[in-house]
Amino acid sequence: PATRCCRPKEHFFRVKHRIVGKEPKKMSRYDGAITVFSPDGHLFQVEYAMEAVRKGTLAVGVCGSDCVVLGVEKKSTAKLQDPRTMRKIQTVDDKICVAFAGLTADARILINRARTEAQSHKLTLEDNVSVEYMSRYIGGVQQKYTQSGGVRPFGLSTLIAGLSPEGKPQLFHTDPSGTYSEWQANATGRNSKVVREWLERHYAIASGHDVVKLALRALLELVEPASKNIEIAIVAEDGLSILSSDAIDSLITEVEGEKVEVEKVKKETVRLQAKRALAAAAASSGLE
Repeated sequence: PATRCCRPKEHFFRVKHRIVGKEPKKMSRYDGAITVFSPDGHLFQVEYAMEAVRKGTLAVGVCGSDCVVLGVEKKSTAKLQDPRTMRKIQTVDDKICVAFAGLTADARILINRARTEAQSHKLTLEDNVSVEYMSRYIGGVQQKYTQSGGVRPFGLSTLIAGLSPEGKPQLFHTDPSGTYSEWQANATGRNSKVVREWLERHYAIASGHDVVKLALRALLELVEPASKNIEIAIVAEDGLSILSSDAIDSLITEVEGEKVEVEKVKKETVRLQAKRALAAAAASSGLE
């Protein structure tokens, strides 16, 4: 009779994978479901959604004394594609607009829900929705998709710009976790940390044309200076306006010219300082 092997099954499992060359990888038990926390308190699906935001195109918002400016980096479109169908700045109400970074398809669904809520608010209360209310609503929708089974978080972050009922310019930011907060100036998307640090150094309360130039200068830190790469919207008391390509090109020319002048002044200042230092050194050597 055939002899029966008494070796345990684990032995053959180990031998099999030793032949392959490595042990099978263990899948994480915490990144497959949105409702499961990891032992260190992370929701990995939310963090993955934030990573999708960090890979999205750059969006910048700047709040002035009389207006709010949103600027976004536009992706290059195909030659036969209509660029109007790929806008990164969308209107929600007469004086509220949204710029986003992340998945465009998710943004379309979220913004449509925001528009429906704005119209429902106006129909029920006979008053336009406020920027804070709309930011709270969008953040609430995003948060609901972080604690329900069978869904995934929205893979986008938004900058919501508009005017308060008192006419004060306001800028809000939401992220995939559902958190919303008000800002004077902010950026989201690709390399947003670099642009946010630049805004912290250069931001000052301004109005009108100066606010637009500040937002454009922040964009130009990372974006190629051309109207085909940039989209700018202004929310003011007289409503929402989106700058044309010609207007953006003229603004870029103005900003680049100012940058050249600043560089000239810096070089001249350095030259004068060096000249004074040489003169002081010559005078001291002459006295000796």
